[in-house]
Amino acid sequence: MRDLVKMVVVLTVICSASGLVLSYVNEATKEPREYQLLKYVKGPSIKAVLPEGYENDPITDKIVFKMGTDEKGHPVEKTIFPAKKGGKIVALAYDSAAPGYHGNIAVMIGVDLEGKLTGVSIMTHTETPGLGARVEEPQFTQQFAGLTLSEELNLSTRGGRIDGISGATLSSNGVVNAVRQALEQFPKIKEEVL
Repeated sequence: MRDLVKMVVVLTVICSASGLVLSYVNEATKEPREYQLLKYVKGPSIKAVLPEGYENDPITDKIVFKMGTDEKGHPVEKTIFPAKKGGKIVALAYDSAAPGYHGNIAVMIGVDLEGKLTGVSIMTHTETPGLGARVEEPQFTQQFAGLTLSEELNLSTRGGRIDGISGATLSSNGVVNAVRQALEQFPKIKEEVL
């Protein structure tokens, strides 16, 4: 019986010490892990949508603020990646998502301070390979550059300037809706950031 108690005490001490060390390591590496995630997952999209010639690291200079609450009452945070030239913000990059054919299509948009798109990049999607997945192609995403939140920001079948992917109308429309939602948030984002 004595050996059993001794074993339980030793195992409890070992488990407690391990848990303490793991929680400390988790907390100590939280910021570097977050930075690496942003740099290698969102970073390529951020660089693709911001205009060339900015002088800062938008990931390091990121701005996080509350945009309100969701339908369950939880706070919604928005992360903005500013591009600076001469110490002044010249453009902003941030993400948005909207439903496509198979699920949400997440996009990163770049916007100058007048509300004109500098670029659009598809970050994640679950669209059909070879069909809806073609929304990632530059021929499609480059059509958004220079557009604002207007009637032009729509598929050409609906009077806009965006030529959708043939056979993938829902996917094309999902990207347009995600970009439109992002631009609808721009006035509030601009007010918060500047």
